Order: sequence, then C-alpha cells, then structure tokens
Amino acid sequence: MSKVRILPDILSNKIAAGEVVERPASVVKELVENALDAKSRSIAIDVEKGGRRLIRVADDGCGMAADDAMLAIERYATSKIYTDEDLFNISTLGFRGEALPSIASVSRFSLTSRTEDQDVGCTVEMEGGKVTKVSETGAPKGTLISVSHLFFNTPARRKFLKGEGTEMGHIADTVSAIALAWPTVRFRLTHNGKPVRSWPATEDLRQRVEEVLGRDVRGHLAEVSLTRGELTVSGFVSSPEVTRSTTQKIFLYVNGRPVKDRVILNSLLSGYRPRLMKGRFPMGMLSITLPCDWVDVNVHPAKNEVRFRDASSVGLAVEDGVKEALAQAETASRHFGAARPAASFAPAASAPAPHRDDLDARVAEPTALFADEPAFTAPSSPLPPQAWQEADAQELYAPVMPLAPVEDACDALEDEPASPEDAPPVSAEAPPGQFSRLRIIGQYADTYILCDAGDGLILIDQHAAHERVVFEQLKGQGSVLSQRLLVPETVELGFREADAVSGILEELGRFGLEVEPFGGTTFVVKSVPAMLAADGMARLVSEIAEKMVRMGQRDTLERCLDECLILMACHGAIRAGQALSTKEVHRLLTELDACKDPSFCPHGRPTWIRWSTGSLERAFKR
Repeated sequence: MSKVRILPDILSNKIAAGEVVERPASVVKELVENALDAKSRSIAIDVEKGGRRLIRVADDGCGMAADDAMLAIERYATSKIYTDEDLFNISTLGFRGEALPSIASVSRFSLTSRTEDQDVGCTVEMEGGKVTKVSETGAPKGTLISVSHLFFNTPARRKFLKGEGTEMGHIADTVSAIALAWPTVRFRLTHNGKPVRSWPATEDLRQRVEEVLGRDVRGHLAEVSLTRGELTVSGFVSSPEVTRSTTQKIFLYVNGRPVKDRVILNSLLSGYRPRLMKGRFPMGMLSITLPCDWVDVNVHPAKNEVRFRDASSVGLAVEDGVKEALAQAETASRHFGAARPAASFAPAASAPAPHRDDLDARVAEPTALFADEPAFTAPSSPLPPQAWQEADAQELYAPVMPLAPVEDACDALEDEPASPEDAPPVSAEAPPGQFSRLRIIGQYADTYILCDAGDGLILIDQHAAHERVVFEQLKGQGSVLSQRLLVPETVELGFREADAVSGILEELGRFGLEVEPFGGTTFVVKSVPAMLAADGMARLVSEIAEKMVRMGQRDTLERCLDECLILMACHGAIRAGQALSTKEVHRLLTELDACKDPSFCPHGRPTWIRWSTGSLERAFKR
C-alpha cells in the first residue's frame, strides 16, 4: 500500500486556514480587502464576542452572480489573476483565491450577494467547508458575508484565541489600518451591537489620519510628498514633539496594502535624525506607490510582507521624503507659526535649546511655590566632609568636557551602555541622610545639581532624583491625595488600550488618578495626584494604556501597577532643563534622603555620580 496519499479537500482547506486565518482579525482583514477589491464605497463590520461568535462584513460593491458565488468558495478560484505574468503584476489586495474556502472550512459560513443587473441575490450556506444550502434571496447590491463560531471544528485552534477584549482589539487595529489607506471609503465597526469606530468617507487624507491617530496629532502633522520617476512616497508624519514609546502608531502601505517592512520603517526613523532620541517613535502613515512589477507581495501567507526589486531606492526615497517634510514644517513654524498653529513644529534637536518631549513643555513645575524666588546661590560655609563610599577606582575620562543633559522621556533606557573607557564614575550606595548635608555648589545646564561632599564632587540628575522621590511617595501611600480638575480632560484610546485601562480604573483611583469611561473608547480624567501637575494628563493615560497593552497578561497586576506608577512619576518629576531655586534644591535633597533606594530612578538609571578629589587631581596631572 502506498504511503503517499492525496489529502481530502476539507483537510487541505483546514491546513490552508492555518496559514490564512490566524485569529478573528485575519478573517476581518480578508473580507474587508475583498470588499475593497469589489470597488465598495461603504463597508460595515459587525462583530460579536471578539469574533468568536460572529463576524459579519457587508459592502456595497459590485457583487457576484450566483455562478460566481458558487465558484468563489472553491479553492484557488479567483477573478484577479489568469497567467504566470499576473503573479508579478498584482494590483488587487486579494488574488490567491484561498481566503473564502479557508475561512468557510473552520466556521459556519454564509455568503449573500447580488449584482446591479440582477433582480434577486444568491445565498450560499456552508458548515465546516461543506455546502449545506443554496437559495435565491432578496438583497441589496453588494455582498454580505457572515462567519460564525470560528474554529468550532478545530478546538485546538480555538483554545489559542485570547480573551474577547484582546481579539476585538486586534480587529479594531486591523480595520483602523485599512481605513487609513482608503479615506474615500466609509467604514463602520461595531462590537456586540455597540458602535466602536466610524470613519466617514473623505477626500482629505489628513482628516482620516487625524481620526485614526487621535487628537494628539492635530496641528502636529507634516505632509510627506516625494516623487522620483514612477516611485511616490506620500502621507503624514507627526512632529518630533509628539512621540510614543512603541512603533504601534506607525502605519505603512505599499500600493494601498498595509505591510510590515523594516526597510520602510528604518528609513522613516532615519528621516527624523537627529530629532528623536532613542526609544521614542513618531506617529503617522506613509504610502509607497510604485509599479506593481517592482514589488513582490506574494512572500507571506497573510500578505503583510513584501519584497522590493530595489529596496535601497525605496528606503532612500522614504528617508528623503520624511526629512523634507519635517524641514518644511519647521521652516513654516518659524516664519508663520503665529498665524498657522497647525504647523507649529518645535525647532530641530540641533538647535541650542534642549530637546523636550511634547508633554515636557506643558507640565507645570511640581514645586511651583518657589517660582518667584531669586536665582540659585550656594551656602557660604561648607559642611564637614562626609563619608561617601568611593566608587570604582576609575580614571576620570574628561572632566572638563560639558556633560550632555539627560533626556526627559525615560523610555530611552534601551540605549546601549557606554564602554568602560567612556563611562563616568558610577554612583555607590549613599549613606543615609547624606544628600541634605551636602554643600550645594550650583546647577549645571539646568539639569544637574553640583554638590561638594568634602572629599569629592557629587553630580545629581534632578529629573532622575525627583522621579525616584515621586515614585516612592506614590507607592508608599495607601491612598494618595488627589486634586480635582476644574475642566476634566478627555483622552481617546484604541480598543485594546481602552480594554486594558478599564481593568485598572479602581487601582488608578487609589493612586489619585481618577479616570472614568466616557463612551466608546473615550475616557475622561477627573482628578490627578496632588503631587503631580494637572497638565498633560491625557498624554499620561495614553502612555499608561500603551504600557499595559505591551506588557499583556504575562505580568501580574502588581507589576503592571508599578509600571503605571513609574510613568506617573516620570511625568510628574522635575524636568531636565528646568531652573531650580535654592529652596527647591534643598527640598529635593531632603526628600531624596527619605527614599529607600535613592541611588537609582525607577527605570534603573543612577540618580547621582561621584568624582573623588583624587580622581580630579589625577585628571589634571597634579
């Protein structure tokens, strides 16, 4: 008996479904792309139980006649390619003809369709890949596909699905990504009968970008428009002032197809140099349009990866397009910023002013009580030398060189550590009560506090130190005092972010941050911890939501809350580049003495470093 055998069609379709249908969002992607290929102008997506119970996609496209509807559910049946050459000249989103039969093989499937010249439509019903009913029915022009009980006949696959909120979050992200590339099409998404998002059709791409990316980018978008021969790069990217800690809000497209491509992403980020610090990412969308035979879209079962014939040319065009867009926006800001607030970009990082994140410019000083005090002066009499523990016996590498200010956004901690020969002396464990007894010399670059320890020089990073103080104060109090906002601040989140934040609203309230649902994926901030500035709370909640989604369910609630407190501390801490009065400095050093771990900020960066007198003398060849 032969050991090699031909698989039955149903089993073949289930194997194909494993490649095409990874989760409910995969089904939505395939069905919406088919609707777009059918020239639809309006697409409605209705989901129940995160796609486990039902996914229904209705469009007003060209529809199918009864014969075509029956052929469409057959494997490798397609109207989009006919010859070998067509495989290398694909202009449609779908083309392989395996989506519908693969989806139908692992669900209870129904397709209803009617063309404009027909009086009645056709309905085809299937269960587990087998046709159970074919009938005529009244229907509007277009196609309606219902997919219920996904993976009902493959329980092992069903077990791998995540929770309802997580799966619905992936669906919302998928629809958002497609909607960005097709602004002239109306999209509507509902979940369990409730509206999630709706994007009306528009000819203005900027409007669709603002609707998808949220209010943070309004007034902070630079238009990218570059053409080189038959290659075009277009879209919008955010100001360097509006950043995120992940690349989640960067959307990339090739000939209208959402893709994940390192060449385009790295080139986009290169276009921002030197405007962004490491660990921060912009928001925006870029669309690459080029001849179809210049790109291979058939390199991944889910069709979300591509291969360019000349990747270097594409990358260079993307980088140059982003650079030109940012430079033009910054020029417009300098000359017309007062009259055109929509172009109010901050100066490039190469300007003399230190780089600030968007929130930094808006956060009020946590110790604003001392704002009117005279400039900082050092005490006249030094305190006695203190017994600071000597750091590693290490030569001071360049004590006369200016020190670079520490950037405010602490998510940049992914920077590679400096090599030993480049590293400054590392802070050692500080004896209790020693910070407030230092003789204060002054403040350097409005970022570092210089102190005399008697037998050495101490430099304290004011942002990192105050971040440690605020973090321990937030975590150490059972119930944090809060201040109510005169005008509550609203924040729009993605579906996954909203689902993550909804689960910790009570815990956030315990830390003084009162956030309430405001309909859909919108939340309203009503109260903030009294020790934090009231401005920029919407940005803080967005950062917390993104952090929660990134951590996922693998971390405990306590760990997630610690990360939330770290973000709150970072947003509420004294900023780098902020001038401090004498009283403020003394208060900071006293509060640092009260910390359990004063030598490191919550992210793990040192709050202080020390150069001994001996190290200084050796550096000066004394």
